[in-house]
Order: sequence, then C-alpha cells, then structure tokens
Amino acid sequence: MKKYLALLLALAMVFALAACAGGNTTPTEAPAESAAATETPAENNGETAGEITTVEAGKLHMSTNAAFPPYEMTDDAGNYIGIDVEVATAIAQKLGLELVVDDMDFDAALMAVQQGQSDIAMAGITVTPERAEVMDFSNTYAKGVQSVIVPEGSDIATVDDLANAELIGTQRGTTGFQYCTDDYGEDHVVAYDNGATAVQALLNGQVDCVVIDNEPAKAFVAANAGLALLDSSYTDEDYAIALQKGNTALLDAVNQAIADLQADGTFQSIVDKYIPAE
Repeated sequence: MKKYLALLLALAMVFALAACAGGNTTPTEAPAESAAATETPAENNGETAGEITTVEAGKLHMSTNAAFPPYEMTDDAGNYIGIDVEVATAIAQKLGLELVVDDMDFDAALMAVQQGQSDIAMAGITVTPERAEVMDFSNTYAKGVQSVIVPEGSDIATVDDLANAELIGTQRGTTGFQYCTDDYGEDHVVAYDNGATAVQALLNGQVDCVVIDNEPAKAFVAANAGLALLDSSYTDEDYAIALQKGNTALLDAVNQAIADLQADGTFQSIVDKYIPAE
C-alpha cells in the first residue's frame, strides 16, 4: 500500500510540474522551429515575424527586374544595386528582416506578389486600376515619367510623331506597353523582356523608338552612342510598392517604413546617390 501511495504522489508531482512549465511558456520564448510550425492562412503559406506575415521567416523577398537603372540593376560583381534595392533594404531593416532580391521578368515579378511567392515587388511599378484589383499598393514613394528614346536624326521629333512609327519597342508588362497598345494598337508595339533588350532592338533598327521610364531611358541613352531622348514626356506616373492582396499588416508596416525613411532623409540620400541634382 505504501508503495502504491508513493507512486501516486510521484505521478501527481510530475503532472504538477508539467502544468507549471506549460503556464510559464510564452510565444516569444518558443524556438524558431516552433514558430515555423505556427499555422498560417493557406493562401499565404508563409512564416510570421511578429504580426507581419512573410513568405520566409526572417526575410523580406523582393521580386524585381534588375535591368531598370537606376532603380534596380547589377554591378560588375553581379550584386543587386539601385534606388529600389537600397530603399527595400532600408525597409527590411526597419522591419527586422533580411532583404532577398529575386530577379525575374517584369510581369513575372508582379505575378510573384499576386501568388504569394514574394512579399513585395519593386521595379518602377505604377499603380493602375487593373493592377489594384489583384494587388495592394503602398503609398507613392517616387514619381515616374514615360519617355521616348529615338535614334539621333529620327523623324520622330515629338510624342505626337509616335503615330507615324512603324514599330514601338517597350518592356513587356509595363504601363509603357499598355499605353502604347491602347494608343497605337498591338500591331505597332513590340514587347521585350527588359529595357536593355528593347534598346538593343532600337540600335539594330528593329523598332523605330522605345517607350520606357525616364531615368532608365537617360541611362540607356548615356550608355549608347547614337541615341537621343525626346524633350517631351509621354505620360507622368506614381511609383509604389506592390504586395499580395490582403496582407494588411505588412502593407501598414511598409507604409510606416516609407514615411520614416522620407522623414529622416534616408530616402532622399539614396535618390541623390543615383540621380544627382541637375
């Protein structure tokens, strides 16, 4: 009987200790493996960092097309650089995350956000009603201008002359492509995977001009002899960061980070590094 009572007492102590241990455990003390096992909505299929949901724990994945200077590009060593890359890095740091740059075609970068394969997309992205139906957008962080690149001495002297162009080169999936197809018809517009390929087609005489954002346009003209930029712009736009629809916590955090970076001068210092004041 004494042995039986002793066994009951021992079991009672084990259960008591287990109950105390469970009561003292908090989510912040859980190891990384436990956090990774936390259930998330099926459409996100990601990890959580506080209230922020990202596709990979501790990281902020940015999809982009790194052929869009000076916003995103690669240096001689193959590193990703540019305004968007540095802004995204600063945003990630404010969120306590590590930035991961995923380079792909422009339209694929937008699709990656929609499908939850990346957290944000930055590539000189303009907010349009059609895009806003399938993605969320941050507050505007930069102004964009659609410009026209032509060969020196071209008959295309103004934006109005685009109506006389046989073929207009653009980057696939961009607003430049959308505007040109709307204005001049798909038969007169050729879409390329990136701006550099479109400009090379112009140099080869395969298209009559290229419509692309102004800052990349200036960079391409500076790097290629025999090209010129029209004085008048095709259209003006606002750039914003694209996110998966419904990730409100991340959207709010990104907007706050943008506001902080603009307020403390970080954003302007990044812009000045790549676009010197004229």
